[in-house]
Amino acid sequence: MGTTEHDHDGVEPITQTVHDNSWSANLEHPRHAESRGLLVEQALSAIEHTAPGHHVNLVTHGDHGHPETYLYEALDAAEADLDWEYVEQCGCGGHVTRVHVE
Repeated sequence: MGTTEHDHDGVEPITQTVHDNSWSANLEHPRHAESRGLLVEQALSAIEHTAPGHHVNLVTHGDHGHPETYLYEALDAAEADLDWEYVEQCGCGGHVTRVHVE
C-alpha cells in the first residue's frame, strides 16, 4: 500500500476548472498509488471544483483498498454539503465513489 507522507508541491492539480456539470476525477495515476494523502487531497479539490447541483465521480486507485477505509472520513470532515455513494469497483481494481455537491 502507498505511503501517506509526501511533499505534494509541484504535483499537477487534478483540475483548475470549476465544473458546471457532472464529471469524473481520475485518481488512479502512479502518483496516487504512491501517496494516499495526495489522493485524498486531490479528491477534496475535485469536490471543491464541482458546482452545486452536480456530482463528481472519484475514481480512486485500487492499491488503497475500498474508499470507506480512508476517503469517507475525509468527506465527513469536508466543510461542504455533500452526499456520496459507492458505485462500483472497476475491472482494473480501482473504486468509484459518486459525490453529489448540494
